Amino acid sequence: MTDRSTVVVDGGGSGNTAIVALIVVLLLVVVGWWFLFGPGAGTQSGGDTNIDVNLPSAPIVEPT
Repeated sequence: MTDRSTVVVDGGGSGNTAIVALIVVLLLVVVGWWFLFGPGAGTQSGGDTNIDVNLPSAPIVEPT
């Protein structure tokens, strides 16, 4: 018969996962604020665009 032994590893860890999760949640909150209430909320696509450019005229060629 083979020897069987149960290995129990009970390490609480250093809390890196909780720190990373907290940073991700804070980043999502900041990005959400930026696009919903902050400077990114006022940008609109479209609207009136006025471009005032003097285009060069084509040379006039007289028929011969």
